Amino acid sequence: MTAGRPPFFVYGTLLPGEPNHDRFLRGRTREERPAVLPGALLYEGPGYPYAIEGHGTVHGALITAAPGAYAELLRLLDDLEQYLGPDHPRNLYERVARPVVPVPPPGNPGGGTGGLRSAEPVRAWAYPAATAVARSLRTGGTPVPGGDWLSRRPPPAPRTP
Repeated sequence: MTAGRPPFFVYGTLLPGEPNHDRFLRGRTREERPAVLPGALLYEGPGYPYAIEGHGTVHGALITAAPGAYAELLRLLDDLEQYLGPDHPRNLYERVARPVVPVPPPGNPGGGTGGLRSAEPVRAWAYPAATAVARSLRTGGTPVPGGDWLSRRPPPAPRTP
């Protein structure tokens, strides 16, 4: 990771197979790797999730920008997440640096090749819910079981011959 240019942790509609992945990330990433955000809980939103601080783990992906794409990716994600600046009253999400733990590939507990090589925490940009949104979720939100946005998908229908 380049100093001042941390990777991004995504956990909802930016994950592979979700509606915003191709729109915002395709061609702008060098690496996308499963990861978890400890110390967080995941809640349902209106078609997208919110992470808030809590005693849990949120599953997602650690995204490293492609060479030359960092500034564009940062701007696009800030716009998507309705992040206007630190603690801005109209923020939907905040952009904060948090420790994120890459998940090693199955059968390779030491990690993969290139980029991030171990399950040591990595400081990454994450977009948790802004304060007012988090307060509302704590009092009346619907938690996503296991902190995994993709787990809410129904299993694929069996194929018939």
